[in-house]
Amino acid sequence: MKLETRVSKVLPHGDDAAGFSLDVEFSADAGITVLFGPSGAGKTLTLDLIAGFARPDSGRVLLNDVLLFDAAAKVHLKPQGRDCGYVSQRDSLFPHMTIRQNLAFAAERRPRLERHRRVQEMIDRFHLADVAGRLPSAVSGGQRQRCSIARALITAPKALLLDEPATGLDAPLRAELFQVLLELRKELDIPLLYVTHDLDEAVVLGDQMLIYDAGRIVQAGEPQTVLSRPATAKVAAMVGHTNILDAEILALDPGRDTSRLRISINGAAGELRGPYLPGQLIGDRVRIVTRADELRVHGAPGENRLPAVLEESVERARMMELRFRGGLVVLASRRPRDFREWFIEFPPEGLRVLGAL
Repeated sequence: MKLETRVSKVLPHGDDAAGFSLDVEFSADAGITVLFGPSGAGKTLTLDLIAGFARPDSGRVLLNDVLLFDAAAKVHLKPQGRDCGYVSQRDSLFPHMTIRQNLAFAAERRPRLERHRRVQEMIDRFHLADVAGRLPSAVSGGQRQRCSIARALITAPKALLLDEPATGLDAPLRAELFQVLLELRKELDIPLLYVTHDLDEAVVLGDQMLIYDAGRIVQAGEPQTVLSRPATAKVAAMVGHTNILDAEILALDPGRDTSRLRISINGAAGELRGPYLPGQLIGDRVRIVTRADELRVHGAPGENRLPAVLEESVERARMMELRFRGGLVVLASRRPRDFREWFIEFPPEGLRVLGAL
């Protein structure tokens, strides 16, 4: 199964709404493709255009060689004719129907015996047998979302679209939902499009990651590839590369897979050992990015350490955020000692070139 999407849509400026332009192109194979980016970037609108809930101004949507939309050919299938399952941020179950009745309603076009078999199959598959006779208001949020996914799959769609289905779920229920989705990825040979602005969700679930910003896809690839090689400073910030540094390349050693970099922080320069930087030359000035959770703090100088001035520390649920002069941020797994002098260690493998200065 393959979903090919090339759509554009302009939402005009109004009295209570700013104008917005979406223009994206991508293909999604079987597995989970994550649409990642800030709220308002166009992720949900993309799903709506694919599902047929909104009509693109131009473009083409092709699912397993079937045209769902083609502006030039004037093809625009109705949502019910697109073979796309859709799970919204809210479960959208009928509140007056039981869990079983919600599933049966979604399968009503199937022959009676097949409908009963399919409903029971979904109840068993998504572990809903204990609550099948209850109304949605009488079950947990996780059970409602499992029912929503089961309802979307009951007609055997050729693609499944999920719009932030973990919204409002606590940590255990989110973990439960992720497990369900990972199992579906193994069992179903269809594209699953998953919208989120949560980086952990994107990394845990995604086979492919599309980075959205202001109605455009600014980078695409496997999650770990995007994390390790962000294309722009904006993408670097979006995927957790809090620290962006200016550097000059002093030496390159491909045999040892190393480089030597001069880094400037707060007007003071220091040297760091980094990885080999293919495509770069000695003397090049480049922008380096590194994640806050890859850095370490110490109370004495050493290899790949630069002096820094601590300005503030902020305690998080599982981490301590240390903010240094010049905007440098370090995430520590536990509260460090109060050093008289602070030195930040930059692991060579954590230094990545963003681009030339």
